Amino acid sequence: MITSFMFMLLMLMPAAQEKPVNKDCECMGFKLYGKIKVVNDFPDLKVKIVDNFPDLKVQVVENFPDQCGKWQFVNDFPDIKIKFVTNFPDLKIQFVENFPGKP
Repeated sequence: MITSFMFMLLMLMPAAQEKPVNKDCECMGFKLYGKIKVVNDFPDLKVKIVDNFPDLKVQVVENFPDQCGKWQFVNDFPDIKIKFVTNFPDLKIQFVENFPGKP
């Protein structure tokens, strides 16, 4: 009985440890660079700003948001729409001045 219970726990652990950002710098199928629009309704991703242990380090840029973690905030024609939340985020980010991307 204990052995099967331990086996079930071990099978579930990798799913709980998966990172939201994959090797292609995507989360839930959305690329994590480009033109970003902040919305209140119907976001593509829910994002929480953190100081420690982010899933992604974000650098805000004015031009050329073409690398992982480089975001250009826009009002029109976004690549992705986000909503800032405090609970149950899809992605945790930390704003940085240099070296954006996966930590």
